[in-house]
Amino acid sequence: MMNPQSPRSHLPLSFKHDWLILMFLGVMEGVLNMIEPFHRYVGKDMMGDLMYPFKEDTIPMWAVPIFSILIPILIFVAFYFVRRDAYDLHHATLGLMFASLITGVITDAIKDAVGRPRPNFFQRCFPDKIPAFDKDTGDVICTGIKAVIKEGYKSFPSGHTSWSFAGLGFLSWYLSGKVRVFDQRGHIGKLCLVLLPLLIAALVGVTRVDDYWHHWTDVFAGALIGIIVASTCYLLLFPYPTHPHGWAPHAFFLTKGDNESSSERGVRSPNGSRLDAFAIQMDQMESTRYM
Repeated sequence: MMNPQSPRSHLPLSFKHDWLILMFLGVMEGVLNMIEPFHRYVGKDMMGDLMYPFKEDTIPMWAVPIFSILIPILIFVAFYFVRRDAYDLHHATLGLMFASLITGVITDAIKDAVGRPRPNFFQRCFPDKIPAFDKDTGDVICTGIKAVIKEGYKSFPSGHTSWSFAGLGFLSWYLSGKVRVFDQRGHIGKLCLVLLPLLIAALVGVTRVDDYWHHWTDVFAGALIGIIVASTCYLLLFPYPTHPHGWAPHAFFLTKGDNESSSERGVRSPNGSRLDAFAIQMDQMESTRYM
């Protein structure tokens, strides 16, 4: 496969501001996790929906970045070794990281602001199962571990679900462009491949309800945040999968167009002919692939 030029040397520099913003988002995410969330009023008559068992996560938080970020990146790398398209690898990775971190910042900002108690809040607040309430306000007076109580006020929205739909939702968009699921040939296998990441993300959300760490509305809101951000980030960098050139990022064709404009002015870019040849070769390959 022909390399479209030598973008791997200048692509990160061309998008250095985007990578710096990613670092800033990462810092924001860390700060939001350290902030004490709003402690929403919890009266005695509200405890009926907050007395579910306090159990371990079926899917721990450390595992979420593995299947929502690391595995998609490995898939991007696999496509790179097949196509040798540095634009695709760079933009897919950049878009995935933006989708994940923007989702994380939005999710944790809302968590801290809303302060909704988790379904297992009673067990967190009163590990000895002896409730105590303020005589004047009627609010809970928790006697549990401070860090455990802090997490107890972070129910809405579900972080596991939003991160999962952000990363795996982006992957679903990416795969739909690569396998041309909307090529009008009607191959159901392509659709199954594209929907698989979304099914995994949905099952992650189901575990959050089953583990009594979230209300179903938390999971629904988390899924909505994740898929909206993932879709926005993908379409910022890639065409719609229904587009004839849905297999490559916008930047590839913008660069190709710039080279064609230079050629018309009599200034031929040294990479122009290689870009044209690569685009023709990719179009030919895509027209015959997955038939």
